[in-house]
Amino acid sequence: MGRLRRSRTHGGKRDVHRAGRTRARTKDLDQIQLIDLDPKVRARLEAQPLDYETPGLAQHYCVECAKYFETDHALRSHWKGKVHKRRCKQLEEPAYTIEESERAAGLGKEGKRPTQAVSAPTPMSVETWES
Repeated sequence: MGRLRRSRTHGGKRDVHRAGRTRARTKDLDQIQLIDLDPKVRARLEAQPLDYETPGLAQHYCVECAKYFETDHALRSHWKGKVHKRRCKQLEEPAYTIEESERAAGLGKEGKRPTQAVSAPTPMSVETWES
């Protein structure tokens, strides 16, 4: 005889995976560029008061990656790693602005479509059809 029923485990794995996607989400690059890399905000983030809810009591924080670390050694090894260096390289590029996205969509400076004089197509002469 064979199996009597199907295994119903795939849906459960999928749901757990989907739930975990947003749980480990960090700040976006434009938020870090515009807010966190400002010298005053950066100094405040690097010297945070003790917080018993965050890892490492909020004393070991990477501003570029927006992550807390348990120890100073873990933070220093993170700075030498590929993930941190890749994130720093992404932060060197300028942020994608709303104006840039509107220009890419074809909108003008005022938020309206540009008005251009549309010329009528020139009719083809009879000689071009016959040749």
